[in-house]
Amino acid sequence: MKKLKIYFYFALAIAWCAACKPADETRVLSSPGPRAEKKPDTLTGNRIDNYYWMKLSDEQKNATQKDVQAQKVINYLNAENEYLKTTLQHTEALQEKIYNEIVGRIKQTDESVPYKDNGYWYYTRYEEGKEYPIYCRKKGSLEAAEEVLLNVNEMAKGHSYYSITGLSVSEDNNLLAYAEDSVSRRRYTVYIKDLRTGKLIEEPVPNTEGQITWANDNKTYFYTRKDSVTLRSRWIIRHQVGSSYKTDPVVSEEKDETFYTGIYKTKSKKYLVIWAGSTLTNYYQILDANTPTGKFKEFSSRERGLEYSIDHYGDKFYVVTNLDAQNFRLMETPETKTAKNNWKEKIAHRKDTLLQSIEIFKNYLVLSERANANTLMRIIDQTTGKKHYLDFGEPAYTVYPSINIDFDTELLRYGYTSLATPNSTYDYNMRTRERKLLKQQEIVGGYNPSDFVTERQWATADDGTLIPLSIVYKKGIEKNGSNPTLLYGYGSYGASMSPMFSSTRLSLLNRGFVYAIAHIRGGQEMGRQWYEDGKMFKKKNTFTDFIDCAEYLIEEKYTTPEKLFASGGSAGGLLMGAIVNMRPELFKGVIAAVPFVDVVTTMLDESIPLTTGEFDEWGNPKNPESYMYMLEYSPYDQVKPQNYPNMLVTTGFHDSQVQYWEPAKWVAKLRELKTDNNKLLLRTNMETGHGGTTGRFKVYRETAQEYAFLIDLAGIKD
Repeated sequence: MKKLKIYFYFALAIAWCAACKPADETRVLSSPGPRAEKKPDTLTGNRIDNYYWMKLSDEQKNATQKDVQAQKVINYLNAENEYLKTTLQHTEALQEKIYNEIVGRIKQTDESVPYKDNGYWYYTRYEEGKEYPIYCRKKGSLEAAEEVLLNVNEMAKGHSYYSITGLSVSEDNNLLAYAEDSVSRRRYTVYIKDLRTGKLIEEPVPNTEGQITWANDNKTYFYTRKDSVTLRSRWIIRHQVGSSYKTDPVVSEEKDETFYTGIYKTKSKKYLVIWAGSTLTNYYQILDANTPTGKFKEFSSRERGLEYSIDHYGDKFYVVTNLDAQNFRLMETPETKTAKNNWKEKIAHRKDTLLQSIEIFKNYLVLSERANANTLMRIIDQTTGKKHYLDFGEPAYTVYPSINIDFDTELLRYGYTSLATPNSTYDYNMRTRERKLLKQQEIVGGYNPSDFVTERQWATADDGTLIPLSIVYKKGIEKNGSNPTLLYGYGSYGASMSPMFSSTRLSLLNRGFVYAIAHIRGGQEMGRQWYEDGKMFKKKNTFTDFIDCAEYLIEEKYTTPEKLFASGGSAGGLLMGAIVNMRPELFKGVIAAVPFVDVVTTMLDESIPLTTGEFDEWGNPKNPESYMYMLEYSPYDQVKPQNYPNMLVTTGFHDSQVQYWEPAKWVAKLRELKTDNNKLLLRTNMETGHGGTTGRFKVYRETAQEYAFLIDLAGIKD
C-alpha cells in the first residue's frame, strides 16, 4: 500500500507540474516589491516549494540574531512591511482621519451591565484614554464600595502585547484566578490573587489553556495544560492552592491527537465536567464538585460521530445531541444513569431548525435556535408547556443568551444586535413577556439606526441552492451598479457569521460603501447540512457560493467588479485565496487576514498546532483522494501566471494557528507569478499572533490602514 501511495504522489506531481506550467513564460511580468529568494525544496508528492525556507521553529524565532536563516526571514518580512508603508504612504492622512473617526465613536469612559453572582455584583469598566479593561465588583448592592479585581492597564505596562483571560473567583469569594499571555502564542500562565490582601500567592502555573475551574472546597482548582509542540490542550491537572504546580497530579489525559480537552463546572455548581472534543465527536466525564480528589466518571462511552453537550439541574442532566437528529434535539437523563441508552427525548428534532444550545431555569427552558440564517430564541414554560418566540422586527439580526447565573428567576438576560442596531442588553420577563433595555452601545457623536437599510437577500448557486446574504448600506443609496461594496465571508468549521453591528464599519458606510455578509456553505446558518455541504470533499462549495454571491451583487446593481472588494480571515483567508485564483476579475481588491493558504503542506505536518484535530474538516492528505482534492483548491499550490486583484495580506509573526510563513510564502509566490501591476502588500505584525494587536484603541491603527486601502482603490476622494 505504501508503494502504491508513493507512485500515486509521483504521477500526480508530474501531471500537476505539467498543468501549472505557463503556456508562455515571457508573459510573466515582474511585479514590484521585495523579491524573496527562491530555494527549491521537494515536498510530499514531488511538489516543489521555492519558499519553504521561510518556515522557522520557535527556537529559531527566539534566536534571530544568531540564526542565519531566521535573520533572512526577518529581513524579508521587514522589507515587505517597509514596502507596504511606502506603497500606502499617500494614504497616511486618510489613515489618521479614519483612525480618529473610529476611536472618536468609542465611549471612552464606559461600563458593562453588572451581573450578580454569589453575593457580589461584577462588571467591567474602561477609563478615558486607557487601552485595557478594569475588572471590578461590589458586595451586596451597586451602592457598595468598588473593589478592583484587576486593572489590566497597570498590568500591561512594558508589554507590546498583553492579554488577560479566564477570570474565576472561588466559591468563598476570596481567591481570584486569572491567566496572562504576553507573547500572543495563546500559552497562558495562571496566577492566583488573594482578594482579601490584594497580593498574588504561590508560584504561577505556565503553559495552560487559560481557563481554570474551582472545586467547591475553595482550595482546589483544575486547569488544562497544553502540549508544548502542537499546543493542543491535552491534560487536565488538579492543583491545590499552596502547593507547587510541579507536583500537580494529572486527572485526565487526552491521548487521541484529533481531540482537545477542557474542564468546567455546571451552572448548578454540583458537578465538575471534563470534556473532550474533535470535529465530529464529544466525550464527557463528571465528578461531584464537593469531592475534587475523587475519580471522574464517564458520562457515556465515546462514540465517533456522536456530538452532544450537557448541563445539570435538579436530579437530571440535559443533553443537546445529534443522536438520530442531524439538527440536534434535547434529551434528559437521571444524574445517576447518564449512559446514552438512558437518554429520553424532551424536544424533538426539526429538519428546518438547528438547536444550538439551552439555558435552564427553575420553571423555564430557553432554546437558542437557528433557521433561515437568523438566530432565534424560544421560551418554554415548563409548568404549563406554553411556548413562544421573541420577536425582533428586523430581516437580519443576532440574538444570544447573556449571563444568566440564577435558576429561580423569571428574568432572562439576552444580547441583541443587527447590522444597523448597536449591541444591546435586555432583561426579559418570561412570564409577563415584558422586556427592559438595560444598555445599548453608545456611539459618541450620535447615531441613528433609521439612517441605514438592512436587507436579507438570496443568491442562487450553480446547483440551485439559495445562499443568504445580510446587507447594510446608508439610506438613499441607489442600486445603479456604482457603489463600492465589501463582501465578507468565512464558511468553515460550522461557524455561522451572524449579522452584528460595528461602529468601526461606519467609516465605510458613511463613505457610500455597501457591506454584505455571504452566509456560504461550511457555516451552520441554514442548519447542520449547511456545514456538511461545505467541508471535506464538498469544500469547493464554500468558494463557489462566495463567487455566486459576488455575481448576485453585480447583477442586482449593488456594485460592479471595478468597485467590489472581498475580505476574510483565517479559514476565511483560505476562501480569499481560493476566489482570487478562481475568479480574480470579479474583485477590485481583497483583504486576506492571517490566511490559511498552504493547505496541503500544513495538513501533512502533524507537529503544527491544529493539524491533527482538523482532519475531519479538510481531510487527511495522507489519503490519496483527500490529497488530490485539497491540492485542487489549496491557494498556495494553485497560484498561476494570471492577473490578480489588488491585495492586502496580513499576518502575525507569533501566530500559533496560521503560522506566519503561510501568507509570507503565498505573497512571495504571487509576486513571482502574477501578470499584473496591481498592489500586492504583506503586513506582518512582528509582535502579535492570530488575534492581532491588543488594546482598545491601538488595534484600530491596522483597521484604519485596511479601510484606507479599500477607500483609495474605490477612488473615493476624502
